[in-house]
Amino acid sequence: MDRAANGWLASDRWRQQALRASDAFGLVLLLVLTTYVLASLMANEGWTAVVLLAVTTATSVLALVSSHARARFVRAAIVFSAVSIILGAIGAATGDRVWLNLASMIQVTLLAIAMMAVLRRVVTSAEISSRTILGAISVYTVLGILFSFAYATVDRIQSGPFFSEVGHAEGNEFLFFSYTTLTTTGYGNLVPAGQPGRMLAGLEMMLGQLFLVTLVAGLVSLWRPGDRLLKRRGTGAGEGPELSR
Repeated sequence: MDRAANGWLASDRWRQQALRASDAFGLVLLLVLTTYVLASLMANEGWTAVVLLAVTTATSVLALVSSHARARFVRAAIVFSAVSIILGAIGAATGDRVWLNLASMIQVTLLAIAMMAVLRRVVTSAEISSRTILGAISVYTVLGILFSFAYATVDRIQSGPFFSEVGHAEGNEFLFFSYTTLTTTGYGNLVPAGQPGRMLAGLEMMLGQLFLVTLVAGLVSLWRPGDRLLKRRGTGAGEGPELSR
């Protein structure tokens, strides 16, 4: 009985914490933008890479909690995030990029899973609110980060350079190219030299446009920010006679 009671109390505590962070997609978007800024300004190596891993960790875990993910999934994400930070610290201390590459793979996988959970929460939400729209924008923004990792991976695997104009591309160049591709801005200063880079770039263009047109624009068109205020006023008006009694 004691074990059952303790388990129930722990589960109840988790539900209370989850409800407090429920649909905190504004904070998720803030962390995503922080990750973008840091990745643009900081080199993904040494101890600065550990800082990037820590920010990505916070983003993934908060996204899972905000998406009402089960407690065991959140705990598993915390464990894997801690492992990735430890691997990154080992890589920073020894100078061996193998550890950092492993840590980055874990973090990108966690971030992708977390964003799928956010997308599921957004799509299945019964009510369209500002938080729902912020969740959709968070997923859209993370697409640029995930594709930049894919471009960097292709650059490491293939024999020739990824870009035809740059012999050795840096991480922030992949990030810049990814977001100009996602938004179909296309400055033309960075162009994939061949396959599969061009295929990935085309896929990112299509996903970016379809995501904006079908999901974000659809959510915005269904959003009625004044409905909740009207409901509150209507409820307050309905409770007036009861209170007077």
